[in-house]
Amino acid sequence: MQQCLSDGGGRPTVVFDPSLTGYDFGPSHPMAPVRVDLTMRLAGLLGVVGPRLLTVPAPVASDDVIATVHDDALIEAVRRGAPADAFGLGSEDNPVFTGMHEASAHVVGATVEACRQVWSGESLHSANISGGLHHAMPGRASGFCVYNDVAVGIRWLLDQGADRVAYVDVDVHHGDGVEAVFRDDPRVLTISVHESGQFLFPGTGASEDVGGPDSLGSAVNVPLPPGTGAAGWLRAFHAVVPPLLREFAPDVLVTQHGCDSHRADPLADLELTVDGQRAAYVALHELAHEVAGGRWVATGGGGYAVADVVPRAWTHLLAVVSGVPLDPATPVPQEWREHVDRVLGLATPALLSDRIGVADTVAEPRWRPWEQGYDPASWLDRSVHATRMAAFPYHGLDPLAW
Repeated sequence: MQQCLSDGGGRPTVVFDPSLTGYDFGPSHPMAPVRVDLTMRLAGLLGVVGPRLLTVPAPVASDDVIATVHDDALIEAVRRGAPADAFGLGSEDNPVFTGMHEASAHVVGATVEACRQVWSGESLHSANISGGLHHAMPGRASGFCVYNDVAVGIRWLLDQGADRVAYVDVDVHHGDGVEAVFRDDPRVLTISVHESGQFLFPGTGASEDVGGPDSLGSAVNVPLPPGTGAAGWLRAFHAVVPPLLREFAPDVLVTQHGCDSHRADPLADLELTVDGQRAAYVALHELAHEVAGGRWVATGGGGYAVADVVPRAWTHLLAVVSGVPLDPATPVPQEWREHVDRVLGLATPALLSDRIGVADTVAEPRWRPWEQGYDPASWLDRSVHATRMAAFPYHGLDPLAW
């Protein structure tokens, strides 16, 4: 793996302060902010956050910055904190809570700061694990997302002079909000690898969805069948994402890392392991160096197995952002496991890996490269093939080339 300073950028950073856990829909909501706290505790105990990954403060975004993506009417409705069905507020997914605007603006500010860190050269890589709220639309909240911090961050990069920004979303749910904001902007390429919308919220993201009429090919979607595991997921990812990023050659790579693709997640149906997710993080880091001069902004996203999956997955992510990945065989510190037991009464895994046994733990997930052939009898392969056929020609790529 390339070291983070190899392209001349500054020290890698994570944008965080504990008050970001104020983005809290309440104790019965699946998006529990404790997952962020537990991640930062685990990353700290393992030495990821600290000497290797500098923590920088998270500012609160101004209304003017939020309004580069969101309608004034939505911002005002969120400020009022009053349920208003037209804005997606007060629903089961997006219940109103005290301080909603301030908490949501704080998440936006953290992602914009991560973008600023990278664009200014102060950091080559920067992360905001509290971010990744990719479902929010310009005029309404959606899917646990009040404001779309990722879209605001990308807009900020464009406003600062970035010619091309690529966005890769590996959350189990389609990154519909980010795609909607930029679907007619040829400067932004959005790629979403997700469980098929035939089975999962938000019900969109078909292979044939390739962007708006003024920017065909700007959106790329890889819908996966339920039950797809790490090997199939990585096969699909590598068949689509690297060739598109190489051709698009972005100035900055922005990524969303919802870890609800894990087999233990209660809200979805994919079967990835933490090891498979880690492999995706490593691949995206390498692609950032290959195609974007190392300039990489990484955010969190979904993930609802709050103790046994999210902290391990995102600690791996932060370690990759730092440039020094953690060995999957690394033991989870007993101090952290005891803390989780005290706070949540939950048992947690002993390793940063989902594999059992040392020999298996240190092995990367095995997957079959697309170059080894397309199987039309495979639902996964048919979906990947449909995506390549729909999107690749707009980028001058041969969808049938191996």
